[in-house]
Amino acid sequence: MTKTYAALLRGINVSGHKKVPMAELRTLIEGLGHGGVRTYLQSGNAVFTAAGDDEDSLAAGLRTAVEEHFGFAADVLVRDGAYLRAVADACPFPAAGLAPKQLHVTYFSAPVDADRFAAVDRPAYAPEDFGLGDRALYLYAPDGLGRSRLAERLARPGVTRGLVATTRNWNTVTRLVEMTRD
Repeated sequence: MTKTYAALLRGINVSGHKKVPMAELRTLIEGLGHGGVRTYLQSGNAVFTAAGDDEDSLAAGLRTAVEEHFGFAADVLVRDGAYLRAVADACPFPAAGLAPKQLHVTYFSAPVDADRFAAVDRPAYAPEDFGLGDRALYLYAPDGLGRSRLAERLARPGVTRGLVATTRNWNTVTRLVEMTRD
């Protein structure tokens, strides 16, 4: 039985560094034996079908293929469509009433708990705020991610130590949900 997955590549095609043309990425994923490969934007979002159900193995295979083909390492997270839908459905903020640039999801490689974020003085960053999921963090940044002091604080190594983390804006979150519907 095949499942539909999204691959989230971290840190590619940013300011001309770690260039990964999407047509080449699609070919690379197809070369791994996956089907129905589609990409979204230039920021490292790919949807594909695969027979396996081990997200970590799928991510490791793609990470190795990217490094061998493009000559640099790129972190990769793979999540199935059901998980992406669950993350979107669990958003603690009123997504329908916000501009997509105001809401972001950071996907993590492992579950996160509130203790990891206990040192963040949330009132000091108001009106910005965040909420936690099991392997996701929701960020409300009314002035956008680029101007968010809270996003900068949450990205510090002490908070994200030992995790792969990659962030997507709400438009991308909802588009990947649509693209991974089985």
